Amino acid sequence: MTEILTRRLRLRRAGAADLHDLHGLLSNPTAMRYWSTLPHASLEQTRTWLDQMIASSPDSSDDFVVEHRGRVIGKAGCWRLPEIGFIFDPAHWGRGFAAEALRAAIEHVFTTFPIPAIRADADSRNAASLRLLSRLDFREVDRVQRTWKIGDAWCDSVYLELRRPGPG
Repeated sequence: MTEILTRRLRLRRAGAADLHDLHGLLSNPTAMRYWSTLPHASLEQTRTWLDQMIASSPDSSDDFVVEHRGRVIGKAGCWRLPEIGFIFDPAHWGRGFAAEALRAAIEHVFTTFPIPAIRADADSRNAASLRLLSRLDFREVDRVQRTWKIGDAWCDSVYLELRRPGPG
C-alpha cells in the first residue's frame, strides 16, 4: 500500500473506514464552495464517491487521503491522471497543509508515471487555490466560461499545467 510521509502529514490510499471523516468534509458547504458538485446531502452519496476512489485503477489514478495527527483532513492527488485535485477541511486552511500534501503528491506522480505534465482545473473565483497552484509552479494555459453547472449556477474554469521537471 502506497503511503507518503511528510513533515506533518501522512498521505495514504482511501479505505472504507474513511467514510465518516470524508463525509464531514464533503458535506461542508465552505469546503465545497468551489468543488465540482454541491455538498454531499447524505452519507450514501459520500459512500458512492469513496467507493469510486477506492476502486480507481492504479494505472490511471494516484489519489490520497491526507491525515494530520491521525485524522483525515483532506484529499490530494490525481483521481484521473493527469488531472490533480485537492480539498481540505476549512478548520485546517491557512496552515500550509495543502501545499505540503500537493508537493508530496506531485513528486509521487512524476516519479511513478511517465506523463509530461500534471493539469489542474480551478474555479476562476477560487483565488486561494489559484495562488497555491501558482506557488507550486503551475502555469495558466486557458480560461473557459460556463464549464461546470453546480446546482443552478454556472462556474468558469482556469486550466493550469505543471510540466515534468527536467533539463532545459
